[in-house]
Amino acid sequence: MAPVSVDPDGAALQALRAVGLRVTTPRRAVVAWLAEHPHSTADAVGSGVREQLDSVSTQAIYDVLAACTYAGLLRRIEPAGHPARYERRAGDNHHHLVCRGCGRTEDVDCVVGARPCLKPVDDHGFALDEAEVLFWGLCPTCLAAARAAGEVHHHEETVQ
Repeated sequence: MAPVSVDPDGAALQALRAVGLRVTTPRRAVVAWLAEHPHSTADAVGSGVREQLDSVSTQAIYDVLAACTYAGLLRRIEPAGHPARYERRAGDNHHHLVCRGCGRTEDVDCVVGARPCLKPVDDHGFALDEAEVLFWGLCPTCLAAARAAGEVHHHEETVQ
């Protein structure tokens, strides 16, 4: 079992057991770390976990992320032009805001309710289970920097 510092409240342990995954120290560390650092890249997860567990390989981090995503414990977000990000908030119906400047990602609850919240006119026979929406713009920090550089026009709708 992992040291207490990896998963102090045991939430990661319980989450792993709930989806039927074998409990390992790297899995506990990754799941616990993502609970505190949502929308993290694999590199950020690896760096954070290595602060707690010195001897975790990059491949082990990717394997844990893949297994936990496949099991439905994690969600992988893939904003165009940015590295994939992972979060613990999986299985509910929410979307994301992504900053075009720095890549900051924030959750946005869907106002419609159950998944999928959007339905195409013709589903071509697909059994739809999810609609992914990414809202793009500038976070407050990047917007302030763009304003200071004189790059914001038309009441902040257009950025050069």
